[in-house]
Amino acid sequence: MTKKKLTLAALALAGAGTLAITASAQERLVLPSGNWAAMLDRTDGGHRFGNPAAETKLIEFMSYTCSHCAQFARRGDGALKLAYVPTGKISYEIRHLIRDPVDLTAALLTHCGDPKKFGRNHEAITYRYDEWIEKARTATQAQKSRWQFGSLSARLQAIASDLDFYDIMETRGYSRAEMNRCLSDEAKANAMADRSAADAERYGITGTPSFVLDGKLLEGTHDWPTLEKQLKDAI
Repeated sequence: MTKKKLTLAALALAGAGTLAITASAQERLVLPSGNWAAMLDRTDGGHRFGNPAAETKLIEFMSYTCSHCAQFARRGDGALKLAYVPTGKISYEIRHLIRDPVDLTAALLTHCGDPKKFGRNHEAITYRYDEWIEKARTATQAQKSRWQFGSLSARLQAIASDLDFYDIMETRGYSRAEMNRCLSDEAKANAMADRSAADAERYGITGTPSFVLDGKLLEGTHDWPTLEKQLKDAI
């Protein structure tokens, strides 16, 4: 995936609804000091795990339709949250790079409801990647037409239905009505698209997953073994 494609996809999605607005203000879930393993707060760009004042700050830029991102979620996410985040020395933030409407649908659903649910929502979508991406690959022309025409909410709801996102999120305790409200949030969709384009431009991101450590893009780093070496050096 190229930077140009990222930007174009984001702009196309932003144009599908109302005028874009900035992302929501940071909402923090305050937990006892030192309980860094359970600390999760929503930032302007995504969701951050761990000590917000950590000296070392890691940001992952991921796309739900990216197979390498799904692989990282299964291996790297757990290692970060078990071995690094609890120390309070490093925070780990997940941000989205929106590549297409399927990606946007998944991202909106992981953000649905209480911010503290994001971690498990993210896992639910990424861990079943192989199942729903195959449905996307084998979608009929009629299904794809439903994804491309009509209102934004109608298109995203069609994707959620065809790829079993509704079934996945129901295991997380969400009702169909609650999910539809999240998929109808055009202001949120526009904010995600704008942030995606801005982050790609700011950091020069050309593929996913990509990682920014203390404000610097880690060139050539797209998997857990490569990232872990650099984290050990940093802390």
